[in-house]
Amino acid sequence: MPAIEYDSRVHVTRVADRRELAPGVILLGLEAPELVRATRPGQFVMAIPPAGESAATALGIYEAEGTRASLLFFITGKRTHELAELRVGEPLGLIGPLGNGFDLSSVPQRAAIVAGGVGIASVLLAAQALVRSGASVELLYGARTSELLVDAERFGEAGCELVLATDDGSRGRHGFVTELLGERPAPDLILACGPTPMLRAVGAIAAELGVPAQLSLEETFACGVGGCWGCVVPLARSSAQAPSFPPASRGGSDVVFARVCKEGPVFRSDELQW
Repeated sequence: MPAIEYDSRVHVTRVADRRELAPGVILLGLEAPELVRATRPGQFVMAIPPAGESAATALGIYEAEGTRASLLFFITGKRTHELAELRVGEPLGLIGPLGNGFDLSSVPQRAAIVAGGVGIASVLLAAQALVRSGASVELLYGARTSELLVDAERFGEAGCELVLATDDGSRGRHGFVTELLGERPAPDLILACGPTPMLRAVGAIAAELGVPAQLSLEETFACGVGGCWGCVVPLARSSAQAPSFPPASRGGSDVVFARVCKEGPVFRSDELQW
C-alpha cells in the first residue's frame, strides 16, 4: 500500500450521544465536524482522557457523517473507563485523524471484511464506502459470545451480507471467524481488523486464495504519532510503506521496521514479515 499523507490536528469535541451496546462496550457519539471532513475509512484518533492524569489512547473512528463522528470501544483499563464515564455535553479532546486507513482506490466486485472483537470499530466506514461504490460486501464478524457481536445489524442496514461466528456457539458459526473465510467463495479483496492471531490467519488464507488483503493491526500505542517507535512491525524492504532506513536481516531476507501508528495501521498482508 502507498504511504498516504493526512491532516491531523487537535479537536475539541463534545459528547452528542452515548450508548452501552453490551456490558463494557461503549459507543460514544461526538460533535466533531472538522474531524468528520478529514476522516478516511480505517483511520484512528488519540483520545485524551479529560482528567489529564492518563496518556491518550488510540481508538478507531467508527462513524463519520454530517457533523457527528463516533468511537466504539471496549472498557479495558483506566483510560477507557474514564472515557466511558463521559456524558452528553461534556468535552473530549482528540488528536487525529491518524494513520493511513484502507486503500479503496480500486473497487472490487466482491469484498470480504473480517472483523474480530473490537476490530469491528475500524471497518464500518470501509464497508459503507465499498457498498456506495457498487461492491458486494460480506462482513465476517466473530466474537467470544453473541452479546459481544455488537452492532452487527448496522452493517446489514448498510448493505452488507452478515456471516457471524462465536467462540461459544451462541450465535452463528461455533468456532473462529477465519474458518468461515476459508469456506466462502473467494472475494476480490479482503479487509480485516482484529487480534493478531486472527490477522495472521486471514493473511495465510488470502495467500492460499491468491486474494489481496489489507490488514489493520491492533497495537498499543505510546505516542500514536510516530515519535517513540514503540509499535514497529517488520515489512518487506520493497514495500511502499517502508521507512527510508537501512534494512535488517530477518528470516533470510531484508526487512524494514515500520511504525504501526505512522506508516500503518493498515498493511498489505503479503508485505508483512511476521
